[in-house]
Amino acid sequence: MGGTPFAMVPLPAARSTEKPRRKGLTMMMDWGLPVKQQADWLDLVAPYVDLAKFVVGTARMYDEDYLLEKIALYKKHDVHPFIGGQFLEYVYATQGLQGARPYFQEAKRLGFDAIEVSDNVVPLDSHTRQTLIRTAVDCGLEVHGEVGSKSEDTGADTLIAQANECFEAGADVVLVEGAELLTDGAPNRPVIAALHEGLDVDKVIFELIGPWIPGTHHCDVYALKKFYIDEFGPDVNIANVMPDQVWETETLRAGLSVTGPPPAVTAAE
Repeated sequence: MGGTPFAMVPLPAARSTEKPRRKGLTMMMDWGLPVKQQADWLDLVAPYVDLAKFVVGTARMYDEDYLLEKIALYKKHDVHPFIGGQFLEYVYATQGLQGARPYFQEAKRLGFDAIEVSDNVVPLDSHTRQTLIRTAVDCGLEVHGEVGSKSEDTGADTLIAQANECFEAGADVVLVEGAELLTDGAPNRPVIAALHEGLDVDKVIFELIGPWIPGTHHCDVYALKKFYIDEFGPDVNIANVMPDQVWETETLRAGLSVTGPPPAVTAAE
C-alpha cells in the first residue's frame, strides 16, 4: 500500500519534487473555488502546487469566515495563498497611495503572507511601483511583482527594467504577464529569449494566458506552456494554471503528456 505505480518509469532528474521548492514553481488560480472543491483538488494536486492566487478582487467578495477557511486550507497543504495585483490596482486607482497601507494591513490580518503588485490595467510609474512594494514589505508581506500589460506590447527592455525595479524594492519574485509572451497565437520568442538572457529566471514566474485575453484558445495556452518547458526545462516557474490543469501541467513537465518524450530520447537496445 502507498507505493509508486509504474516505478520502473523514471521521472526527470531535473524536476524539483520536494516542497518547499525554490524553483519549478506552479501557481494555481483561484477564481472562487468553493471550499469543498478546493479540498478535493488539493487532495490530488497539492504536491504540485506552490502558490495559489486569489485573482483580481475576489477576496473582497467572500464572507470573512469562509475566506479564512480557504486560506487555512491552502496553508494546511503547504500552498502559499496570495492576492492578485488587480485588486491593489483598484485600491490605488480609487484611493491613491494612502489606501495601500490599510489594504496591506488587512491582507496580513486575514492571514495572507504575500500580495502581488502589478499594473495590468492601471499604469504605475517607477516611483509608485517601488513605493507600493516597499510599503507592503514594511507591513510584513512578501511581494510578487508583476510586469507587463494585458493590452499593450511593453517590450523586453522595459519588462526587464521594471522587473529589476521590483527586485530592488524588495520583491521576492516577478511574474511576467502572459499576454506579453504570445503573439498571434505563437510564443513571442524574441521577448522570451531576452528575458532569459536579462533576468535570473529562477526568480521569474512566466504566466499563461486565459479567456480574459481576447481571441485566446485552449491550444494557445497549451502551446505557451509547452514552450516554457521546452525552453527552460521542467523546473521553469509557471503561473496562471487552472485547478483542472495542474495535473496535466506536471505530467507535461515530466514528458508524459500528449507531446510524448523529447526527440533525443530513444529506446534502449
